[in-house]
Amino acid sequence: MSHPFTLTLSCSERPGIVHAVSSILFQHGCDIVEHQQFDDALRGHLFLRTAFVCADGTDPERFTEAFRPVADEFGMTYQITGGQPQRVVVMVSKLGHCLNDLIFRWRAGNLGAELVAVVSNHEDLRPMAEAAGLPFIHVPVTPATKRQAEERLLQLVAEYRADLVVLARYMQVLSDETCAALHGRAINIHHSFLPGFKGAKPYHQAFDRGVKLVGATAHYVTPDLDEGPIIEQEVIRIDHTYDPRALSTVGQDAEALALSRAVRWHSERRVLLNGHSTVVFR
Repeated sequence: MSHPFTLTLSCSERPGIVHAVSSILFQHGCDIVEHQQFDDALRGHLFLRTAFVCADGTDPERFTEAFRPVADEFGMTYQITGGQPQRVVVMVSKLGHCLNDLIFRWRAGNLGAELVAVVSNHEDLRPMAEAAGLPFIHVPVTPATKRQAEERLLQLVAEYRADLVVLARYMQVLSDETCAALHGRAINIHHSFLPGFKGAKPYHQAFDRGVKLVGATAHYVTPDLDEGPIIEQEVIRIDHTYDPRALSTVGQDAEALALSRAVRWHSERRVLLNGHSTVVFR
């Protein structure tokens, strides 16, 4: 039986890296099934993702140790993972379009991840989550209880052994401490009009200005609100016939598409951080 693994790495560019990687895989009887790399000439950095299979009983931990001499030689930051799908906790408030889309793709088997729980500061989406067989945990948030609510969130992440937290239109701003605790493993989605409209009723603002493009941005969560490294963006062209309700519908479609792609690519280890940006191997 073949055992699937994925190697992701980044390091300073220099000759011999790909040869060293392929050589050690060959030495351990592994077969490369997919290989992608990006040479960032401006920063002098290499990013690499290699999917491979091994016939023996090697596990990710043992192969990680076997790969360490190569990583040390080239100064690599690297990770080797097995074929186990990533476990995802989804956080929501009252809007259910992103959660509904994630559930559909998960149950269809094309999300690339395993939804394990839904956490919300409201009760509105409990029926949707429980109809899908997902635990629904209500964690109310007020200005006075915000700290305790975020502590509860991190407890749930540990309890459900979540690899990823997805803010699927969760309408609360996470504290800097929680953002740091979830660094690189929390994804947010927000609308992204051109120009951008903040505050209440963004779709009404967009209608008043006659926008021609509706969009959404999926990005990693950082202490800088809505400014984390971007994973995916979706843009849909519209025209003057779209009223605020139609704009909202199109915007929700864009949000669901961008978020599901970001979750799948992250879960398949296709996203590597590159400073304030990302490298996405599709």
